Amino acid sequence: MKTKPCKVVMETLNIKGMMKNRHLSKAIAKQKLYDFKSKLQYKCEKHDIDFIETDKWFPSSKLCSSCGAIKQDLKLSDRVYKCECGLAIDRDFNASINLSRYKISSLVT
Repeated sequence: MKTKPCKVVMETLNIKGMMKNRHLSKAIAKQKLYDFKSKLQYKCEKHDIDFIETDKWFPSSKLCSSCGAIKQDLKLSDRVYKCECGLAIDRDFNASINLSRYKISSLVT
């Protein structure tokens, strides 16, 4: 039995800002993220899967997936997300939960 997702949510990254970091710029350029996005978008269209891009400033890593609080002082070196509500979770897993719940109407304007 084959299964397919109903949607794919991709985080829009601030590539220009990331390229300014001289330590990361070469590695980021090698990833060819635009090509990856284009191919993923094509495959989603081909298989009738919703492809959603988040807003560039959506706080997927800073948002608590349990209570919804936003942690402003989260550093890139913090690999475990710890919230005041008691949640302690891997930072990337927390972001993936938030992205899976992302809706276009959730954009903060």
